[in-house]
Amino acid sequence: MKFSLIICTYMRPTALLKLLKTVTNQSLYPNEILIVDGSTDDLTKEILDQHIFENLIYYKVSQEEKGLTKQRNFGIKRVHEDIDVVCFLDDDILLQEKYFENLIGTYMTHPKALAVGGYITNEVDWVKTDDVSENKFSYDGWVRKEGTRFKLRKKLGLLDTTPPGWMPKFSNGRSISFLPPSNKIYPVEQLMGGVASYRKEVFKEISFSKYFEGYGLYEDADFSLRLAKKGKLYINTAAKLEHHHDAAGRPNQFKYGKMVTRNGWYVWRVKYANPSINARFKWNAIAIVLMLVRFVNVFTTTKRKEAFTEAMGRCVGLVSLIFNKPNIER
Repeated sequence: MKFSLIICTYMRPTALLKLLKTVTNQSLYPNEILIVDGSTDDLTKEILDQHIFENLIYYKVSQEEKGLTKQRNFGIKRVHEDIDVVCFLDDDILLQEKYFENLIGTYMTHPKALAVGGYITNEVDWVKTDDVSENKFSYDGWVRKEGTRFKLRKKLGLLDTTPPGWMPKFSNGRSISFLPPSNKIYPVEQLMGGVASYRKEVFKEISFSKYFEGYGLYEDADFSLRLAKKGKLYINTAAKLEHHHDAAGRPNQFKYGKMVTRNGWYVWRVKYANPSINARFKWNAIAIVLMLVRFVNVFTTTKRKEAFTEAMGRCVGLVSLIFNKPNIER
């Protein structure tokens, strides 16, 4: 299968170069690499001009085309016509050598797959064991530490047993980071857009939503939830990589907190257009609990300013939903 790699980048030339060096070490190399650069300077182009990467094509987008959603759609339109699979990677990723081999191989073993996601290895510590304590989360014979927020939600009755990668009726489920490093392939309905791949044909029917502008928080959830209504999605935990969060190019914590709430509401309604009263109550209760947790973090963490501004952003986002709900694209 021929596949294209699209990397949408913004003001991260050093991180991008590190990623591309791991791409050159792949056992299966992309047929084309499209760099879609929204930077306000020319440092990314300059650093790429100093290195040679096979099959790489560089694009510097205009002001009107900047933003993750727009840059992804820009890249999709420029993929070569004979490409079968389109892969996306965030620019602060590092790949293990067989990432593409395992990722693309999933389409062979699961021919009905419309999309396949990779697996981040450096964010969670897992242990293979059957010994599970009350403060741990277990899945498929593996155990990891349970987060404070999930412990609190469980005590408040705001948590269910929906598998990772699937959205409960009140949203706020477990992300794919709760899938273990078992080297297995798991069916899901949500992918992380920065480590995802899609059959090229799906873009004939749907595209990344214009609602998610700028930083594009949860646009990957929106896209995959809509795509899951049309076919099967998978995570291959053998397609391993590392995500090294680069602070460059991120929004401030107030904007981030506001997006968490408003965009979270949006993707919930993409899946459940008319949720029950009970689901509505739980969604709002969770939003309030998580907002309060961030306010408490002002006193329990060293990053007090970030915690306070994010909490305020969540608060403003929640109140804004009373008066100005987003229009859902279906």
